[in-house]
Amino acid sequence: MTGTTTAVTRFAVPGRIAVDGGTASRWQTATVTEIRRETPHAATFRLAVPAWAGHLPGQHLMLRLTAPDGYKAQRHYSIASAPDESGHIELTLDRVPDGEVSGWFHTVARPGDTIEVRGPLSGFFAWPGDRPALLLGAGSGVVPLMSMVRYHRTQGLTVPLRMLVSARSPEELIYAAELGPETTPVFTRSAPPGVPVGRMTAAHVAPLLAEQPDGGWEAYVCGSNGFAEHASRLLVAAGQPVDRIRIERFG
Repeated sequence: MTGTTTAVTRFAVPGRIAVDGGTASRWQTATVTEIRRETPHAATFRLAVPAWAGHLPGQHLMLRLTAPDGYKAQRHYSIASAPDESGHIELTLDRVPDGEVSGWFHTVARPGDTIEVRGPLSGFFAWPGDRPALLLGAGSGVVPLMSMVRYHRTQGLTVPLRMLVSARSPEELIYAAELGPETTPVFTRSAPPGVPVGRMTAAHVAPLLAEQPDGGWEAYVCGSNGFAEHASRLLVAAGQPVDRIRIERFG
């Protein structure tokens, strides 16, 4: 992948990427450098990580906060940014009610604050940019998928990529201003005039499976347990091979 810094990886089995164990297990200090509001409930936090080894789109990291009394809280978060050589990564976090870590980020964190991170983690959901990608996400499940979209754009890749993303309303669609023609939004509670309201259906998925690119799609599904099950069923019903559906769940 020319022009990017990526973690040392290798293909363990077709389509699955093994991460470097030493890199993934080492805690590093990260500094918050910027905070951007995305929706009323989600914000992006840009972190400077000078020793970051690089990542692939779709990977995540472990984040650790330590309280003054020594109490530690750890959470897994998907990486939102595309791989680059800036020494920065971005995380987009929903504020979870009573969430220890997301609550701290949304109410306490300021530029200059430090945290600990280790990663990148998981090669299963990673997309190296070498195969057509069909992305289905809901809510904050769009975060690792957006890393793939950004990578596709910044590298000028010609391999086909399409994304279907579900949100309750346009106001709650994360990265709304950044989404382009590769993305079809689906709104479940309210939508702009003339746009149907409802869950993702076969009508959204089937046309993409009916006209597959050479080699077929590699499908990436990210969202809640309920969304992951629903989206996966739609894909299988439309003809997507089960062994070419990668799922990342939360909640």
